[in-house]
Amino acid sequence: MVGDKARGEMNAFQRNESKETLFNFMSAGDDPPKGDFPLRNKSPKLCGSNYPLSIAFIVVNEFCERFSYYGMRAVLTLYFLSFFHWDENLSTAVYHAFSALCYFTPVIGAIMADSWLGKYKTIIYLSIVYVVGHLIKSVGAIPSLGNQAVHVVLSMVGLFLIALGTGGIKPCVSAFGGDQFEEEHTSERSKFFSIFYLSINAGSLISTFVTPVLRGDVKCFGEDCYALAFGVPAALMVLALVVFIAGSGLYRKTPPQGNVLLEVCKCIGFAIKNRLKNRSREIPKRDHWLDWASEKYSKQLIGEVKMVTRVLFLFIPLPMFWALFDQQGSRWTLQATKMNADFGIYVLQPDQMQFLNPLLILVFIPIFDLGLYPLIDMCKFNFTPIRKMATGMILAGLAFGLAAIIEIKINETDMPRLVPEESLVRVLNLAKNPVQVTIQDKDLFQQPVEAFQNPAEYSKLILNGEQQSLRFTLQHQGLTLAFNYIVKEKSVYSLIVFEAEGSLSSRLITDLEAKPENGLAAVRFINGLSQDVNLTIDSRKFIAIQKNYSPSEYSLLERDIYNNGKCITEAGEFPLELGLLDFGASYTIVITNISGGAVKTWKSEDIKANNVHMAWQLPQYLLISAGEVMFSITGLAFSYSQWAEFVLFTVLLFAVCIIFSIMGYFYVSVDPEDLEEKEEKRETSSRGNMIGLVTQKTKL
Repeated sequence: MVGDKARGEMNAFQRNESKETLFNFMSAGDDPPKGDFPLRNKSPKLCGSNYPLSIAFIVVNEFCERFSYYGMRAVLTLYFLSFFHWDENLSTAVYHAFSALCYFTPVIGAIMADSWLGKYKTIIYLSIVYVVGHLIKSVGAIPSLGNQAVHVVLSMVGLFLIALGTGGIKPCVSAFGGDQFEEEHTSERSKFFSIFYLSINAGSLISTFVTPVLRGDVKCFGEDCYALAFGVPAALMVLALVVFIAGSGLYRKTPPQGNVLLEVCKCIGFAIKNRLKNRSREIPKRDHWLDWASEKYSKQLIGEVKMVTRVLFLFIPLPMFWALFDQQGSRWTLQATKMNADFGIYVLQPDQMQFLNPLLILVFIPIFDLGLYPLIDMCKFNFTPIRKMATGMILAGLAFGLAAIIEIKINETDMPRLVPEESLVRVLNLAKNPVQVTIQDKDLFQQPVEAFQNPAEYSKLILNGEQQSLRFTLQHQGLTLAFNYIVKEKSVYSLIVFEAEGSLSSRLITDLEAKPENGLAAVRFINGLSQDVNLTIDSRKFIAIQKNYSPSEYSLLERDIYNNGKCITEAGEFPLELGLLDFGASYTIVITNISGGAVKTWKSEDIKANNVHMAWQLPQYLLISAGEVMFSITGLAFSYSQWAEFVLFTVLLFAVCIIFSIMGYFYVSVDPEDLEEKEEKRETSSRGNMIGLVTQKTKL
């Protein structure tokens, strides 16, 4: 999360050096920029300070925009999973494709601002695109609007426009804020970037906590309210645009100065082209391959491009860190859906755990800057930026190691993974006496099943094909009864044994094959009464069940205590208490009789509830946030995958860390002034060799 913030901060610093900008590509013969760009007049100050009033509008704009972006992104993975019913892999892939696009489009915004429109107009125009994307995305989340294809198309168009908008303004807003300061107010400008950074984290912190609440706790159209969860960020982006335009008369607007990226690419391209043209052995070699651009570009530019290429080489391993960091919003969120989210006084939504990252960053930054780093300096340890980044990678690797351990514990409550020619079966004895069950040619159920005995674990059935007809034999009070059922592979069954009309009978019903998704609870009912019933679970759930041990379909419910239900029969209406339906559990509830004016039930937990608490994710968030603080000093960050993938990426991160550390060991820092002085000496020396003259200083 801090990655784009750090890049924006660095970008702002680099872009606000005025006439001493690191890369100044306007040559003496260039025409002045065209367009309406007001002169840099002094703007009003805040409360008599050296802070221009215009930065207040920029900071508020950034807060609203970051609230808009991170709030929308916080619920995006679960939106794909629950609203589109995509699987986890596809949901994760589309989520990261969107994130990647958001990190690519800053190139477009930078080119527009530097070469054409300037920062102010670029922010305005792309913010409008941003708002339109949010509105389309919100409309696409309305269930009653068209079919799923319409929802997918609207959502993808909206996400594309959002990526274009958020990425396009990313390199412009912080730089535009820096433009508001006079050259002599460098300390105020530095403090502004701290305030700007704080607004980013504040916006992301609040939005990642609030929008999951709007999604999960507010119901619209009979389900999670994604339209509202996307609509509120859209409203914040509209507010961001309005606030930014409101400060228009106070801004200092600088004209475009030419694009750094394009000029660097041209310099590199010319050097390669010129070198290929001059491959003859008779032509003297040059010290560096970029020196072949000296016929067209200044030695200052060439020297600075040399530094850029050396730094880029050092940064080769870093995309792995970036690639994994954003998975907090995908795989870590999906992991949270399989955990117990009850904190006693509050039940967290799984996508709310993401708020820990900006919260911990706000806590860690002063701790690291004012406590940890000074303490390390006191120990006389040279904790260079490269070492900080390598340490950040180690901490991130440890975070994913912890995530892998947690995933292993979570999987212990999962249903066994079925393979071809294999099924699972168990027995529910709803009769009054023990029953001995045997299955044709299968050595299962050695002991009699007691009446209303909590069922044991599912037993594995090996079939001789995709399906098989099996004989189930029941022995009950000296009687033997046989029933034939067709059993299909990769299926889960419950054999219900009950007494009907004075004799023993049975049903083979299909159970859930996996835990309910998103932390929901699954419940079905078996009507043991001799009359049909209608059940009301809450104000929105109604179930009709036929008599004589007929089962209902599974219903998915939010985790809660359900003691206010109703059971309506021919004899009247009776209260129905189900108790706690827990996270990720599956239940079978048998209506046994009506006694004392209430419905009597028996509840069986078919699939165990999530027993790993969500608080166990806190250590991995602590490590990843600490690693991010160290890593983001140089503007970088990172992300993950599932339990085997957790282990894979843990190993990858440590491998990348080792590579990075080795490359950093051989990296020698270069001061730009030293480089220019060395170039001047080399040029003076070469001129002396060519014409045999000694350059002397002349006194006036």
